[in-house]
Amino acid sequence: MEFRKIISADMPEIFDVRVRTWSTPTGREDLESMGITRASVSEMLTDTHKGWLCETDGQVVGFAIGNRSTGEMWVIAVLEEYEGRGIGGKLIGMVEQWLASEGHQEIWLTTYTDETKRAVGFYHHLGWEFWKIENKDRFLKKRLQATGG
Repeated sequence: MEFRKIISADMPEIFDVRVRTWSTPTGREDLESMGITRASVSEMLTDTHKGWLCETDGQVVGFAIGNRSTGEMWVIAVLEEYEGRGIGGKLIGMVEQWLASEGHQEIWLTTYTDETKRAVGFYHHLGWEFWKIENKDRFLKKRLQATGG
């Protein structure tokens, strides 16, 4: 497994992973309806967002992206057949470390309102705490130690 920073050339594989991990059969259309496209994500990665991915045998199997302007853990996605190998935890840790270095002492994310979903338990296991439910999303937050620079 190799972990590295996401670059614009990774967009096709990033989107493939995200669509394969989306909870609806219309994942690509859902993302596009929210304005999330290869071009928009590439642009975000040059400005407010930064992310890392995990490759195995040259294939992207997971990634995570954070937003420094808001302190949001914007997205984490790991292919189901690669879950349970520590990939998601390491990717989230990389984004958390970066957000802390950007001066964030508290970060947040949204996930399912259904607490029985594995993602909710995964986040709780990594120290994320319930914050609120709003617009059919569960918001979680996490306190960080600022690392500077």
